[in-house]
Formats: sequence, C-alpha cells, structure tokens
Amino acid sequence: MSNSHPPKRIAIFGSTGSIGTQALDVIGANPESFSVEVLTAHSNEELLIKQAIHFKPNIVVIGDEKKYPKVKEELSSHNIKVFAGESALEEVAAMDVYDLMLAAIVGYAGLKPTL
Repeated sequence: MSNSHPPKRIAIFGSTGSIGTQALDVIGANPESFSVEVLTAHSNEELLIKQAIHFKPNIVVIGDEKKYPKVKEELSSHNIKVFAGESALEEVAAMDVYDLMLAAIVGYAGLKPTL
C-alpha cells in the first residue's frame, strides 16, 4: 500500500538528546512519511552537524552562540540556514516551516519555544 500523502515536516527541538536521537531513528526508518525541516541543539555541535548533514533540514539552531561559527562553517556547503541563541529558538519555533514539533528540550529551557 503506497502512501499518497506528502511527508510530514518535522521540527526537533533538542535533536542531540536521548529523545531527539530516538525520534531521528524513527524518521530515518520512515523517510516516505517524514522529512526533517528543523534541528536544534544546546551545545553538542558535533552531533548536530552530523545530524544536519544526514537529514538535510532547512534550518539548524545551536543554542550556544560560541559554537555558531563552527556549525555555520561545517554546514556552509549544504544549503542549510544556521542560527544561534535562545532568541533564534523562539523565532524558528514561530516560523511556518513544519507540520509537527517535537519539544525534546529538558526543563524550563524548553518551555519558551513551545509556547
């Protein structure tokens, strides 16, 4: 049975944590059903870069602004928009670029982007 619906566009806020990585495993196993549009991480730039290269989202946000230059440089040839900081999380969360958001940011830090 074929899926006649377009893939659901997914935003994962907290993609490098346990919940985020498990969600990406599911998405990776079901590419006909899901496409990754947004990935965010607080400080694990190495894993965020690997995830972005693999899943090819349109937008990546690194919370730790000191790590922005490295993420920006590593993804510069991949046609991915890179943003940094807490305000960027809120701005990207408000964009109409995804169908479903997975809020996998722990504690109070995850509250603002989801509101």
